[in-house]
Formats: sequence, structure tokens, C-alpha cells
Amino acid sequence: MRGLLPLLCRSLKSAAAAGSLGLRGLCCSAVSGEDGAGTKSNTQPPFGFLFDIDGVLVRGKTPIPAARKAFQKLLNSQGQFLVPVVFVTNAGNCLRQKKADQLSHLLGVPISQDQVIMSHSPLRMFKRYHDKCVLASGQGPLLDIAKQLGFRQLITVDRLREIYPLLDMVDHDRRPKALHAPAVELPKIEAIVLFGEPVRWETNLQLIIDVLLTNGHPGNPYSQSSYPHMPVLACNMDLMWLAEAHSPRFGHGTFMVCLENIYKKITDKELRYEALIGKPSEVTYHYAEYLIRTQAAAKQWKKPIRTLYAIGDNLMTDIYGANLYNRYLEESARRGSKARLQAKAAGGTGSTAVSQEDDIDNPWESELASPAAASCRSVLVCTGVSSPHTEVPSDIRETITKTVFHGHRDFRFDPALVEPDHVVSDVDAAVDLIFQLENFTPDENHRTP
Repeated sequence: MRGLLPLLCRSLKSAAAAGSLGLRGLCCSAVSGEDGAGTKSNTQPPFGFLFDIDGVLVRGKTPIPAARKAFQKLLNSQGQFLVPVVFVTNAGNCLRQKKADQLSHLLGVPISQDQVIMSHSPLRMFKRYHDKCVLASGQGPLLDIAKQLGFRQLITVDRLREIYPLLDMVDHDRRPKALHAPAVELPKIEAIVLFGEPVRWETNLQLIIDVLLTNGHPGNPYSQSSYPHMPVLACNMDLMWLAEAHSPRFGHGTFMVCLENIYKKITDKELRYEALIGKPSEVTYHYAEYLIRTQAAAKQWKKPIRTLYAIGDNLMTDIYGANLYNRYLEESARRGSKARLQAKAAGGTGSTAVSQEDDIDNPWESELASPAAASCRSVLVCTGVSSPHTEVPSDIRETITKTVFHGHRDFRFDPALVEPDHVVSDVDAAVDLIFQLENFTPDENHRTP
């Protein structure tokens, strides 16, 4: 969002300026930490944190300075979290345990894999695919990741290329020198899982199209009757992400744009997704809330976690997703416990989160209890994709309306969904703000920096 963010981030220095911005719930000044009786509250926290990682806590492999300071405030003297915390990232190229270990090292706090949601983590709820032969695209230890998620018959694009070397012909140096029949006969591929951006895009694009157009038999000629095509499940829709480079880099969402357009160009039909997983889909936030509830139950807290605070740097994923889930929670409260996880108010040309067919049940609904939270509040930090280093606009709301939507094709742009509840300079300021909003102060055994 060029233009809007600089003014928001710079306005943090002035409470008067914050009051004039008019964004819903924008809070840049101190909030009273006293309850109605004039005393500070120090009871079981009725809230939890959902932290994005890249651009909020780290830039590549370098921790953002405010992150360590923020997390010292979240621990007691025994090194235990005072508030339920889940890390929600759209990264998907490693196991949860490895990501937890990396975060523990970078932030200097103990983090378990049960506090980490990778973009692919909710796939463990899609049990109907776990026994099928599935083609996987991405990078990292895909076989290990898939095994932990419950998949039992996974074949990678690299393995498929080994079996059918004639399918990959773009790189002249990798073309086979001799023709031979496949040494292995594969079972029919019944689904495709896009775990994240691959390394060789041309190879992955070609072989995924081959599988789609042959109805799971990539060694065969293309079929005219391969539509509707087999299920495709995609993790991580980020068009861009920010690491050490000065400008954002292509993400998995960019790869998906390529795949969708190639399929459309060849067939004149739309590529359809059985599931879109990772931020900003509601299923990811529902799963995050489930982990928050699990942490609270482990501490034997009796009161439910009523408010989730989602802290991120990307308007199109972190803020959009948190606001979309908040809309779902509001709809769920109105429609009762049987509300489906599809916020129809968000619209969309197909699926806003999981399924493109209104009459098909979500394949994971029975895996999680109904949400207990009443709201999910979005907090934008200005240390990542959202940066203050661009020109200041003259009309903020017009800038929001004219924003180029970087979200996925199946998510409709709604200006209200990219409007953060709160804007702060960094994650440390976000933690301070939320403690103030919740009238929460750590006990006498809190850990000091």
C-alpha cells in the first residue's frame, strides 16, 4: 500500500495525528491500564497473541531489535509465557520443530513446535487426502513434512521428473540423452498439494499441468475429459515477502498466478482449488485459535480466551486474514455453532478460504471444536512489507480504495479487510499497546530485560 503506510507509521509519534486519521480503532497513544475500580488487573489473560514472523520478528535470519525486547515482557521469571502465544507464518519449507528452534535462538525465549503454525500445518485436518497418492510441489524436506501431516503416499515433482524425464524439456542441459520407458509404474495421482514456491518453476509448472491434463497419469497424452480436474490444495498465497533485500521478493502466490494463467491459457477454463491454506484463509486462524485454547487448557485456565490479537506487517495477508476471521467470528455468533467457515460477507469469485462449492462441506470441519473467541483484532507493524519509506498521500481513504490488491484471485478486495484495528511502529510497541488495552500487567515474578 504505497503512500498510506508512511503517514500511518509516522503518525505514531503524535496522538493528535492519530485521532485525525479516522481508521477504525487506530490506537497510538497510551490506553489506561486501570479497570472501573481504578486498580490494575492482573488475572488470567482473556487474550492471546498471533505473531507473524517475517517482517515482524525477523528479516531473513536477522532478528528485528524490538522483537527480543517484546518477548522479554511475555515471560515470567521461570521463562514461561504469561499469555498464550502462537507464531503464524506462511513459510512452509521446513518442519515446525526446526522453525521453533530457529525462533528460540533468534528471540532468546523457549518456543515449542506446538506454538508454530506453518502454512501447511492445517493440512493435518484434511484426512480424506492422507491415504491418496499426492503430488507435492515446493522445497525443503517435503517427504518429512508430509509424513508429519499424515500423508502416506507422496511423490515430489523431482521424483516424478526422474520417472518421466521426457516431460521436462525447458533446460536443454537436463534433457535426457537416451530415450527409455519409465522404470517405475506410478499409481494414479489423485490430488496435488502446493506446499510453497519451488526452485525450478518451469519444471514444476510443466509437470503440474501434465498431471492435471492427464487426470493423474502424466505419462499419457492430454485428455479432453479432465475437467473438473483433480483436487488442488495450496498453502501460502503471499504474492511477495520481505527478507534482507530492500524490496519485497516473489512468494508462492506469484507461482500460483503463473500456474493459474497457464492452465487458463491452455484449457480456457479456471484452475480451481479444493483448499487455500495459510494466511489470509480463515481455516489457518481457526487452527491458530485451537492451539491458543490448547495452551490455556494446559495451564488449567478456566476462563475462555475471548480476544485474539494478530500482529503482522502485510496488509494483504496478516491484516486481511485477521479481519476476515473476525468477520467470521461475528457471523458465527449470529448464526450459531453450526456456522460454516466461509464468511459470505467477504464475497469472492470462488473460495474465500476453503471450498469453491457452497454445497460441499469443508473437509476438516469435524476436526476442531467451534471457536470460542469473540473477536480477532489486527495490529499492523511498520517493520516489514509495510514500510514508512514512501511519500505521504493527501487523501488516506482514497488511497485505501485505490490500493492494488495483492491478495489471491479467489479473495475479493474489500477496503474494510485491509484496514488495521491498530497501527504501531514495531512489535514491542504492539505488545505494550495490547497489555494496555487489556488492562494486563505481568505479576511480580515477571521477567525483566
